[in-house]
Amino acid sequence: MSVRRARRAPPDIWPGFVDALSTLLIVVLFLLMVFVLAQFFLGQALSGRDAALAQLGRQVDELASLLSIERKANADLRLNLSQLSSELANASSRAERLEGAGDEARKLAADVAALQALKDELEKRIRQADAALGETGEALAAERKLSEEARAQAALLNHQLEVLRAEIARLNLALDASEKLAEEQKVQIANLGQRLNQALASKVAELARYRSEFFGRLREILGNRSDVRIQGDRFVFQSEVLFPQGSADLGDAGKAQLDTLARTLIQISKEIPKDLDWVLRVDGHTDRVPIATTQFRSNWELSSARAISVVRYLIAAGLPPNRLVAAGFGEYQPIDGGTGPEALARNRRIEFKLTER
Repeated sequence: MSVRRARRAPPDIWPGFVDALSTLLIVVLFLLMVFVLAQFFLGQALSGRDAALAQLGRQVDELASLLSIERKANADLRLNLSQLSSELANASSRAERLEGAGDEARKLAADVAALQALKDELEKRIRQADAALGETGEALAAERKLSEEARAQAALLNHQLEVLRAEIARLNLALDASEKLAEEQKVQIANLGQRLNQALASKVAELARYRSEFFGRLREILGNRSDVRIQGDRFVFQSEVLFPQGSADLGDAGKAQLDTLARTLIQISKEIPKDLDWVLRVDGHTDRVPIATTQFRSNWELSSARAISVVRYLIAAGLPPNRLVAAGFGEYQPIDGGTGPEALARNRRIEFKLTER
């Protein structure tokens, strides 16, 4: 298991910009959905208004027809009333002329009474017809007023629909512009990502060159020792070279080895560019044999304490603290899976790795 510290990078504004564009697109899509729903419901309302207007038109036509019929009936009644009045006047004059004739006079008087009753009945019917005609006129006026209000509301809805159509056209233009800008930003982000990858690759290659030089110089100084070796990108010291068994206190031989390592790293660090953020990571490892003393209750504590002791000594030797990292792995990162003394000795080690922060 490797312990890395996050590499610091300049603030990246592009994710926030893309989030803002995404939010704008979501708002535009929401407005489009609201417009579509509003247009649907407006269409439904207008269709309902058109049907109501058609029904009102039919009712107005029916009422006009009824009004015409009532007016014709009223005219007929008035004509009949006029004729009856004329007949009544004739009868009255005949009655006066024949006043002396008994039977004929009584007959004429009865006819006059009948004609008077008929006249009263006709006048009553005329009054009823006039009342019905007045009610019909009021109903027709109310229907006309309702029809005019419906037409005015339909005109208002049509105006609102035109406004919404103009707004959706404007939103479509804004959406097209946003999509075009988003495409341009995507191209820019892709170019920036490519340039960043190239820069990172360049920094990694540059750090690898200094790491190789650092390990090469240490190999020349330390010589071919079986207890000090290079494994991949790490320089490995057996714990016995630096510490007594079960202890985190550096021995004299270990301090001498660390002095050599510190001098070499100080020389190399002067050549490393300042913009290359590097650290020397010190990893402590133990074997699988458990330890339980008053000072160390587990191999975790022993490995961590040994790594910290090495870091403190290197700081005292002149290395800057911000270029050092201490980590303890206990027995959980073995390099030899065996259980014999040689395998256990190989797993007890201190590793140095020159890497990025």
